[in-house]
Amino acid sequence: MSTFKIKKGDTVKVITGKDKDKEGKVISVDRKNNRVVVEGVNMITKHEKPSAANQNGGIVKKEAAIDASNVMYVHKGKATRIGFKMEKDKKVRYAKSTGDIID
Repeated sequence: MSTFKIKKGDTVKVITGKDKDKEGKVISVDRKNNRVVVEGVNMITKHEKPSAANQNGGIVKKEAAIDASNVMYVHKGKATRIGFKMEKDKKVRYAKSTGDIID
């Protein structure tokens, strides 16, 4: 399995599908299934039973996971691919379009 290039908290842009061109922050990453949940993207309607967290239950709109290959990292307002390189003795992510180090 290759290294995952998208992390929780990254701002990403959806490049394909019904929510194409939407941007949002990554809420969670599922490395095993290669999926990400992005804020405000791929909204679904879920019927929930009353519980301790949600006293009334009812119909709730929430984000569903999308494939990680359908999103691109946004760097300085533009979507870019991500690469890895060694900076001294540490492996870091960098934006391929500009060469800037991300983290």
